[in-house]
Amino acid sequence: MSKKIILTVLAFLLVACALTSIACVSGAIALPGARATETPFSFTPQPTLTVDEQMDQIQEEVTTYRGLELKSELVRALMTSAELKVQVEEDFFADYTAEDAKSDAEVLSALGLLDADFDLLTFYQELYAEQVAGYYDNETKEMYVVTDSGFGGMERMTYAHEFTHVLQDQTYDMESGLNYNDETCEADSEYCAAVSALIEGDASLSEYYWFFKYGTDKDKQQLTEFQQSYTSPVYDSAPAYMKMDFLFPYDQGYNFANYLYAEGGWDAIDAAYANPPVSTEQILHPERYPDDTPVEVTVPDLLNTLGNGWEEVDRNVMGEWYTYLILGNGRDASFQLDDETASTAAEGWGGDTYVYYNNPNNSKFAFVWLSQWDTTADADEFLQASLTYGAGRWGASSPDGAASTWHSTSDGFVYITRSGDQVLWLMAPSKADQKAILNTLPGMN
Repeated sequence: MSKKIILTVLAFLLVACALTSIACVSGAIALPGARATETPFSFTPQPTLTVDEQMDQIQEEVTTYRGLELKSELVRALMTSAELKVQVEEDFFADYTAEDAKSDAEVLSALGLLDADFDLLTFYQELYAEQVAGYYDNETKEMYVVTDSGFGGMERMTYAHEFTHVLQDQTYDMESGLNYNDETCEADSEYCAAVSALIEGDASLSEYYWFFKYGTDKDKQQLTEFQQSYTSPVYDSAPAYMKMDFLFPYDQGYNFANYLYAEGGWDAIDAAYANPPVSTEQILHPERYPDDTPVEVTVPDLLNTLGNGWEEVDRNVMGEWYTYLILGNGRDASFQLDDETASTAAEGWGGDTYVYYNNPNNSKFAFVWLSQWDTTADADEFLQASLTYGAGRWGASSPDGAASTWHSTSDGFVYITRSGDQVLWLMAPSKADQKAILNTLPGMN
């Protein structure tokens, strides 16, 4: 999206509804992430209030337990699903062109996650129009809850989530204080994935806290009814990797925030804003935060090596999360590794850089992914998983010294090898291009 729209999505709220089912049976439930000294909260009946009065009350409740103050006026409103659809098309993706989407789809195709002709822009628009339950725009400082049927349990819980984003922004300044902005994210998507998980994990824990402490029996019933009637045809039809990546900041972010909360309550979460997580590895393994930071991996500029007509389209960091997605959630079941193998192979990630080039004159591409691992054993584990993946995607490999190679009709000449604690994936349009690129990567040929 062209700016940082901080969302609540329905697919994640479904998890909250599952927790609601427990509450409906027991009448009370222990707070998620509660430490052993804490006791469950009982539900308190909600008096009849106007929507504005309910919003004010939720703001006061969230402010009280979250310990953050509203420092400036908030623009807030309800929005219909029809209005959301227009907003998604005209604002959320205003600067994301069909050309941008085509380029992204080509990169994701090289990673084995999408078909190259997948209409990413249209799908994103449909997905967000279906999934967004509420959002906070940290540029305009406006907050909206999406509803076609009043302000019930779902909307109240969404309000607690989104109001937490307001407090985060006014306290920590997402744009400048956290460097959670388009410029930073374009240069370091791994950092932004981690910060997004902190932001959404905090807000998700906050909405659960609000629900368990302040939610009413009516809220519980309405959320249970939502769970029973909820359908999501667009999300359900999404490619495997996209389903998981869409929920990463909420799901894995919640686990990260919950870990911090169990260690030191809201103070521990607040401390993370002063020293934000910098990798998806830290989110997936919160016990490694903040000490286990990525190492810098360098891939040289290859434009002179490739010659005339070539363009560098994308240069960034894959991270542990996308390494896992590539191995385990590819576009075709024939090269999807089982979840345990994929996650185990991705663990031990130490850092990486990938670069994607294309040549518009002949529609050819080159892809270089150089990763570094914590130990040579971790590197070898990733290598072996990569070779199994490669056999499923490209068929039987041919030995090329210490490397394994394939010649694919769609992906060109593929080369995977390990040197010490580094692993290289290389796709080149010709054998000559492959050799020329390898000559720029000492020790990998």
